[in-house]
Amino acid sequence: MSEVLVLVEHVEGQIKKVTLELLTLARRLGAPSAVWTGPGYSADAKAKLAEHGAEKIYVADSADIADYVVAPKVDLLQQLVSSASPAAVLVAATAEAKEIAGRLAVRTDSGVLTDVVGLEEGAVADQSIFGGGVNVRSRVTKGIPIIAVRPNAVPVEAAAGAGAEEQVSVAVSEAAKTAKVVERVKEEKGARPELTEAAIVVSGGRGVGSAENFSIIEKLADSLGAAVGASRAATDAGWYPHQFQVGQTGKTVSPQLYIAAGISGAIQHRAGMQTAKTIVVVNKDPEAPIFEIADFGVVGDLNQVIPQLTEEIAKRK
Repeated sequence: MSEVLVLVEHVEGQIKKVTLELLTLARRLGAPSAVWTGPGYSADAKAKLAEHGAEKIYVADSADIADYVVAPKVDLLQQLVSSASPAAVLVAATAEAKEIAGRLAVRTDSGVLTDVVGLEEGAVADQSIFGGGVNVRSRVTKGIPIIAVRPNAVPVEAAAGAGAEEQVSVAVSEAAKTAKVVERVKEEKGARPELTEAAIVVSGGRGVGSAENFSIIEKLADSLGAAVGASRAATDAGWYPHQFQVGQTGKTVSPQLYIAAGISGAIQHRAGMQTAKTIVVVNKDPEAPIFEIADFGVVGDLNQVIPQLTEEIAKRK
């Protein structure tokens, strides 16, 4: 069975959930081989990767890989593609990993698919394209398929793998050293899950009315253990920080449940969330475009509906 390379996403040695999703998908194509880059590798990390299906773990824990921007990881993956001849390479559809995928595709003369939300045997991918306006099924016809998968595209399924460890060294080229990481600033995180990996997202838009009113959105999110998102109109107005913007020019999310409150549903916003499994809309305008993609909708004032919903959820706990 051919190997399928999976680029591990981790922060300070903590493996991100999207990596486990990639390992789940990789088993449909071949034998998953996790590729660890940079410092932080540990026995716990090895056990977690093996628990979720990694038959082999390539470990390149040199600080050089993390000290330079993107290119060293491309060097490493190119080296592994040459030596292992994998059936495919899977990465997360993050800003950095999509750049890695594009560069790797050029270097290996291969096809690349981005923002994939489903993957079947034969590396046939489901994609949401043209700003979320069209859903297509695609397959790479040249070289090694390089596939960037959206977080939350599939549920994580554990399946024990051998977890055979192989240390890998890569000579970072001079060209790869032209962009160096000079500083890292740790962002303070609250109790809420990360937006792109959250199973539930509650987003507010122009209809929220003010920055102060976003507390209504936050209270509902906290009652559900959800992440908070916002439309571009809300972030441009300064009501919520830009890093929480959901949409074509913000974050792309695919949660199990997406609650949109006071969001009209411009195509820019829909492109970032319409692959959510269940979409619930609260809007006082019955003609709002977002109702077209809603699974459930409430026509009403969010300032009345959302607090009632939060109260009902609290009663059931």
